Amino acid sequence: MKKQKEKNLKDLIVKKENQLEKLKLHADKSTVCSDLYNKVVLEKAILKKELQDLNRNNFLMQIKKIIPRKKTLICDYFK
Repeated sequence: MKKQKEKNLKDLIVKKENQLEKLKLHADKSTVCSDLYNKVVLEKAILKKELQDLNRNNFLMQIKKIIPRKKTLICDYFK
């Protein structure tokens, strides 16, 4: 299931890249193409973030939230 979703996201990212290449030629000619270009850039960024989140180890992230970290103060640098 995870592999299939990852493959679908990668395919969608490739499609968005192809759309961007085509729109890049016409983006400076009209405002409609420019707006569409910006929209596709945002959609591609969202897809990349979803792919990154899919590959992240959720179990490890939950452990990091539980374990407290020592906060470094400015005075610690001047010891």
